[in-house]
Amino acid sequence: MFKGFQPKLIGVLRGPYTKENLLSDLTAGVIVGIVALPLAIAFAIASGVKPEQGLYTAIIAGLAVSVFGGSRVQIAGPTGAFVVIVYRIVQTHGYDGLMVATIIAGVLLLAMGLARFGTLLKFVPYPLTVGFTSGIAIIIFSSQINDFLGLRIENLSPDFVEKWTSYAEHLPSFDLSAFGVGLGSLGVIILSQRFVPRIPGSLLAIIGSTIIVSAFSIPVETIGTRFGAVANTFPPPRIPEVSWSTITGTFSPAVTLAMLGAIESLLSAVVADGMIRSRHRPNMELVAQGAANVLSPLFGGIPATGAIARTATNIKSGGRTPVAGIVHAITLLLIMLFFGSWASLIPMPTLAAILIVVSYNMSEWHSFVKLLKAPRGDVAVLLITFGLTVVVDLTAAIQTGVILSAMLFIRRMAEVSQTTLVTKELRDEEEQEGEVPQKENVLEGVEVFQVQGSLFFGAVEQFTETIRSLEKKPKVFILDAKNLLAIDASGLRALEDLAAELSHQGTRLIISGIHKQPLFAATQSGLLDRVGEENICGTLAEAFRKATEQQKVIPVG
Repeated sequence: MFKGFQPKLIGVLRGPYTKENLLSDLTAGVIVGIVALPLAIAFAIASGVKPEQGLYTAIIAGLAVSVFGGSRVQIAGPTGAFVVIVYRIVQTHGYDGLMVATIIAGVLLLAMGLARFGTLLKFVPYPLTVGFTSGIAIIIFSSQINDFLGLRIENLSPDFVEKWTSYAEHLPSFDLSAFGVGLGSLGVIILSQRFVPRIPGSLLAIIGSTIIVSAFSIPVETIGTRFGAVANTFPPPRIPEVSWSTITGTFSPAVTLAMLGAIESLLSAVVADGMIRSRHRPNMELVAQGAANVLSPLFGGIPATGAIARTATNIKSGGRTPVAGIVHAITLLLIMLFFGSWASLIPMPTLAAILIVVSYNMSEWHSFVKLLKAPRGDVAVLLITFGLTVVVDLTAAIQTGVILSAMLFIRRMAEVSQTTLVTKELRDEEEQEGEVPQKENVLEGVEVFQVQGSLFFGAVEQFTETIRSLEKKPKVFILDAKNLLAIDASGLRALEDLAAELSHQGTRLIISGIHKQPLFAATQSGLLDRVGEENICGTLAEAFRKATEQQKVIPVG
């Protein structure tokens, strides 16, 4: 019953776990904790909350996912995927509304994990994922122009078009000092990736820019001048004020948070599996992500999920067990407690540069361009999801994208589902070869139809129209179902109607070659009783032999 629900940490602690493993995990945990520090602060600010709330999230969620998760190396925390939706929730419902939405998302993730939905999320269409991911990247990039150029626009609109209109209007207020700090930070991040890849470029940029700005009193906005002192204490748990209107108002974005959290965390776990040649437990991972998102807001945090970049850093630094993730959370906690007050000195243009690099890395522009050569339906899903993410909001984009993808899938399934009158082809084959291979002779008064693919609601109309194409009533109607792979309630209803109509005409219905799923569905619905078990045949040849038993049916020739 509980197979697949054991956290990876339990298996690791049961051993063997050597001193070498511990040392490797300790080293990786400290490194990834340092890497996570500037990202946690930057994502929190971009999400419209206080800088320290990003640290709270990385600590609580990172600890919960490492302790309860189904991946050996997953690192969780605030990510760019959540920035857009979190910002809108905060602007609309305040932080208490975000707490409620995050807890709802956590409960949904728990339910999805316990219901074993982990494997089902693999079927989220690729164009949909690339569309909203690229859209999020564009929005994150757009949100950082204000600080990168030092425009200092107050009450910047969250609307994409209005935001860029405002940028154009305030461009004359461009601040050379802010731009210089931002550009220098961007250069440090890019060059460090090439020349010192083992040292986090974002950390080098923060340390360097903070020292230079403080030493030379460069007049740029810092975290302290905008948000005040960064808290260096851990908050006690707090229950949000909950009302029915808050629950209903935040439920739709909470579903989006849950979907994003599930997709991002499982995608990160899959990437990690490929890097360390392991296999994660997707359902346990969803349970852990759910627990993390229930706990995080209680301690002042925001939504969290598995972070691909931090997980990859953990692996490259030698992390191979959840112990590294636990050390990462402890490292962040110690940094916050003893050095958190220094974070107020970090220049805002530097954080903007960090997020510009993050937006570029998550844009997946190579995949986006490649998908433009895909079938038109996939291109439509990609562009519509991308456009709605940028211009409207992420919730509308995902909902619309899922609906369009489902409709596209239904259309394609309907196109490959065929119902064909094959009597003439069988007779032509018989005349050419003298006998239909492995079958009895085709009989007068017998019509044979073949069903191929799936007989579901999207293909029922084509099935019905093909059946109605018969000009005269046969004495025996053979439905060859050897290529019918699946059937749903609409398909069963169509077969029931066919059986009733043929019975009224005095025509015998014989079904041949039916597979397990359609046979089980027909049995459960009572269709098998109506047709009669004696009219269910294993092969078409057997169906022809039964047809010869019908009175007044004479073999050809």
